[in-house]
Amino acid sequence: MMIFFEIFAVIFALLYLFLATKQKISCWYAAFISTAIYTFLYWDVALYMESLLNFYYLSMAVYGWREWSKREKDNLSLITNWSSSEHFFAITIIFILTFSSGYFLSNTDAVKPYLDSFTTWASVVTTYMVTQKVLSNWLFWIVINTVGIFLNLDRELYLTALLLFCYQIISIIGYFNWRKTYHEQSTSY
Repeated sequence: MMIFFEIFAVIFALLYLFLATKQKISCWYAAFISTAIYTFLYWDVALYMESLLNFYYLSMAVYGWREWSKREKDNLSLITNWSSSEHFFAITIIFILTFSSGYFLSNTDAVKPYLDSFTTWASVVTTYMVTQKVLSNWLFWIVINTVGIFLNLDRELYLTALLLFCYQIISIIGYFNWRKTYHEQSTSY
């Protein structure tokens, strides 16, 4: 029965990412459906941080839809980029939270608590970057998905590992699509 739910989660997750590369606001609907399913799926296989992450994604799907709607309404759908100091701050926060929650989870039945924590906290930051249309979010996702592939293979969630492999490819495409738009908008202002 779980494979049925995993298939639907994968389909909607792929749809989300494909639509996000095209900067389509409907990506947030697909994100909501996929993450609702994954919240329960990850809890069932004892990847608790991944489950909590997907609960967070539910709220971010709503927030992302609202932010992109507001940007479209105000004609501000521009892609942005962060400074080196903003990136450094984000990475520092990710590592502090990773080691804190990894330490806490290492005293539970959680599987691979530090890697699970890393993918969770890095995804929290990176999802926020997507809602703000920060170009480098795609590079962050490549690192996160690499770790995620390993975690899902370890838990025998093979379709989700395949999904994350597809995410790698789509993230590369998304980066180049957004970078092209970023450069086009830079020359037009």
